[in-house]
Amino acid sequence: MTMKFWTLLFFLLIAFSSNAQTYPQANELQGLQVGDTVKSFEAVTQDSSLFHLDSALGKGYVVVMFYRGQWCPVCNKHMKRVQDSLHLISDAGATLVAISPEKPEYLAKAADKTGATFTLLYDSAYQIGEQFDVVFKPSGKDRMMYNTLLGAKLDESHSDDSERLPIPATFILNQEGVIVWRHFNPNYKIRASVSEILRHLPKPLGD
Repeated sequence: MTMKFWTLLFFLLIAFSSNAQTYPQANELQGLQVGDTVKSFEAVTQDSSLFHLDSALGKGYVVVMFYRGQWCPVCNKHMKRVQDSLHLISDAGATLVAISPEKPEYLAKAADKTGATFTLLYDSAYQIGEQFDVVFKPSGKDRMMYNTLLGAKLDESHSDDSERLPIPATFILNQEGVIVWRHFNPNYKIRASVSEILRHLPKPLGD
């Protein structure tokens, strides 16, 4: 091979490496903090309607819960527990939404698996998760396990092939969009309990 070929290859490799996108790992994220204000967002739901954060905040507090996907057994178990106590959250005048990078047809699968009657949102291009600073890229080993053993199909079910996931964090927003409480743990097995959520919501009328 000629020197010209090797020189060209060298510069192509440099260009590729400089343009390669790098993503944070879970333990590098901090998440939005209590006192931060969330910018309004819109997202498609499991039934392909459009959710507006501003509209929900006009009715009361909003509980924002991130989950990894319908393929995640821990997520499904957690969502079932939340669904079982959903009336307590509703009685406090709050709206619960669960957000995933999965497309609406996969959100519908999550609803079927968990019995969730609360709103599930498609985080297209990870825009909501990035605002909340919860989006990371799992290791190659973890991604292989998710895709092969759990059938996640991350590159197919998400808006791109970066195979990123959200930390399954939970945030409570008051009617001004300010975070008044959060549960943020990079360990996906540790989730916010319903009792924790209820302690940080307004008391139902009559209580």
